[in-house]
Amino acid sequence: MSKSNILSRLLFLLSTLALGLILSVSTASAQTNRPVLEKFLSKTDVQLFAPDASGYGDIQQDLPVAPIYQDQDLIGYAFVTSDFVGTTGYSGKPIHVMAAIDLEGKLLGAELVEHSEPIVLIGIPDSKIKKLTASYKGLDVVQEAAQGGSAHELDIISGATVTIMIIDDSIVRSAIKVARALGLGGLSTEAKDNSPQRELNDDESLVSDWQTMSGDGSIRRLTLDVGQINEAFVQAGDPRAIERPIEKDPETTFIDMHAALVSAPSIGLSLLGEAEYGNLQSWLDEGEHAILIAGRGLYSFKGSGYVRGGIFDRIQLIQGDISVRFHDKNHRRLGEIAADGAPSFTELDIFRIPANAEFDPAKPWRLQLLAHREVGPVEKTFLTFDLGYKLPEQYLKPLPKVAPVASAVDTNDDDAARAALWQRIWRDKQFEITVLGVMLAVLTATFFFQKQFTRNARFFYWFRMSFLVVTLVFLGWGQNAQLSIVNLMALGASLQSGFSWDAFLLDPLVFILWFSVAAALLFWGRGAFCGWLCPFGALQEITNQIARFFKVPQWELPWGLHERLWPLKYMIFLGLFGLSLVSIPMAEQYAEIEPFKTAIILKFDRAWPFVVFATVLLGAGLFIERFYCRYLCPLGAALAIPGRIRMFDWLKRYKECGNPCQTCANECFVQAIHPTGEINPNECLSCLHCQVLYQDDQKCPVCIKQRKGRERRSANDTASKAAMEALLSKKNPPQGISKKES
Repeated sequence: MSKSNILSRLLFLLSTLALGLILSVSTASAQTNRPVLEKFLSKTDVQLFAPDASGYGDIQQDLPVAPIYQDQDLIGYAFVTSDFVGTTGYSGKPIHVMAAIDLEGKLLGAELVEHSEPIVLIGIPDSKIKKLTASYKGLDVVQEAAQGGSAHELDIISGATVTIMIIDDSIVRSAIKVARALGLGGLSTEAKDNSPQRELNDDESLVSDWQTMSGDGSIRRLTLDVGQINEAFVQAGDPRAIERPIEKDPETTFIDMHAALVSAPSIGLSLLGEAEYGNLQSWLDEGEHAILIAGRGLYSFKGSGYVRGGIFDRIQLIQGDISVRFHDKNHRRLGEIAADGAPSFTELDIFRIPANAEFDPAKPWRLQLLAHREVGPVEKTFLTFDLGYKLPEQYLKPLPKVAPVASAVDTNDDDAARAALWQRIWRDKQFEITVLGVMLAVLTATFFFQKQFTRNARFFYWFRMSFLVVTLVFLGWGQNAQLSIVNLMALGASLQSGFSWDAFLLDPLVFILWFSVAAALLFWGRGAFCGWLCPFGALQEITNQIARFFKVPQWELPWGLHERLWPLKYMIFLGLFGLSLVSIPMAEQYAEIEPFKTAIILKFDRAWPFVVFATVLLGAGLFIERFYCRYLCPLGAALAIPGRIRMFDWLKRYKECGNPCQTCANECFVQAIHPTGEINPNECLSCLHCQVLYQDDQKCPVCIKQRKGRERRSANDTASKAAMEALLSKKNPPQGISKKES
């Protein structure tokens, strides 16, 4: 491809993107600022929230809420979450939940009134999401405000994690804002903290013993015995948990847990000793802190299910509106406590608090312990217990007044809260992100060094099959990281309604995959994703290979028919694109032509028509390899169009390819090679099988000719060498034999 062609294509792409951004800005600026509540108030029956209610009042001028009346009595307020917090979902559009709160600060109900979430529209019954949303009835908003929105258990529906987290986050935070603005349940708008600001006193380095620190509050303790934990589960009211009490003496220690802020110099020196405290200081970066947690008893605060690369799911630190979960990289074991008089513990661990958690050591915090009880083969029920901590004044020094630092989840700053939500998801997915990064690095190396990778046909076959298994099991079934044409529709909708990165960052693996696809389109076209990183594509190829092993006959369509079926996927894509301009929800419904949700995200746990459709496509793929990819996939068509701008042609060809040799064309499993020898980049899945054949001296005529030439030269060299040796032996007979005798 010439430089001028490359430049023209890049300019076309940039101009298209610029036009899209201009349209999105103009569309966003045209939007009105009328409350969303106005749209849904007349459509939502007030009896959904209060059966005895008589109606709504007028929407207030200063706050987008509508009073709810029972005759003449005010009993609560209705509001829509989108008026108070950002609720942009995975579709790029808001998820509107209408809720009502009573005068005591408890939710009267919550109703999912409008959304465009693709996984809900076409992957999970809408009733299931609405049922979960309605379960927030009775939520104690006062308690949520006190515990930073973490006073309730979050239920997750498999396959809709991001959507559920957005719904949960928006309901809780908007309800807290409404309650504070209206003074419900005794809440009021948070006043500025006018108390003297303090910080750790680094000059305080007094070493104390265990008893002294336990007495002055440097070390705080939470102790539960078997009797207390059994009684707590009885009070919780779950009969399954009540039927499974711990069968030990009630006074047996369930857990004895101690905590201390060891980044405070005096506490750290006393508990860790001088050498270990020096190691701690080297471990901590600026702005970071650390706590020591010591435990003993029947229950582990770390948990037996903890594995390297995971998180400690039984403990979390809570301070105001922020919460910190501890990861493996922020954890160290401690051998022993240096303080005199310290008891022995079975668990001694130091946990680092990252600087971006915005933890303030001068303010009170609490360590929350999650205790569980098994109630079935895989089911558990949970209770939480708090260990409160406040650093004694002796370890603090006054600080001149400065502007307060915003917490990671500032209830008065929606942008910060939304950013904190996706950042928390990324932190929790560090192991999965690392695995995906390794996969992308290996795939990139494969393409850059394709000659070396494809030199041995057997090695490359098993390498490719292994990679596809990881793609299917890890990316697909494990992480639901299946890209879809619906993602592109979501991007288009987001550009029209006001683009925001937050919604796309909520699923880190999908986000990274899309960026890798964008980069790969410039270098290799669509094949990098479609041929290697698409879980459904991997499922098709693996099942076809199994079919081949069992001698299932393979059908190859005549070239003329095959060539006429190619455009089907482009027609499907253009049809969906046209529908999306009219109605995104309608387009998402028709996008069910993709079986990805059924086969990958929901793992065939779906209504039978969807399962039959996906099964039929996979069945066709047993006879015609990658049948769906070849003829029906709208995502493949969408990627093939910009894939034409790729800057390089990496696949090597001989001038004999196609004339007369047809080996590669006959063995290409998606028939992407024309009979004349050209590779169609729109259809090529970059499986690199043609590059295996390119070096195969048993199949490729060019390589066979080269091999035979080498063999002839080698045979000639051998014959010449033998003749020369025979001639020399006649001229120089062995000693003891005369020339005449020889």
